[in-house]
Amino acid sequence: MGSQTITRSQLSEAVYQEVGLSRNESADLLESVLDEMSQALARGETVKISSFGSFSVREKGQRIGRNPKTGEEVPIMPRKVLVFRPSQLLKSRINKAATSRAGSA
Repeated sequence: MGSQTITRSQLSEAVYQEVGLSRNESADLLESVLDEMSQALARGETVKISSFGSFSVREKGQRIGRNPKTGEEVPIMPRKVLVFRPSQLLKSRINKAATSRAGSA
């Protein structure tokens, strides 16, 4: 499995190629979308992107953890975590790509 990362600039370039906006407009559009998603998640809302998946914020309660080096118990404070749930369509695309790669190896 490759460890390639897609960056903002690559996403912006893809918007430029597909939509036909200028590079600056494509970058601004991408930043606007990401900013709106971030603000919605900060407000505790769920962000659902059809055929892709949904992002939501979940509250985790306080619990006792253990330092693996010393074995000492330490409290882990309550916090919020970002959760992504992929759509069925995305899951099937990923599995289809994985099986086609495995068959060609």
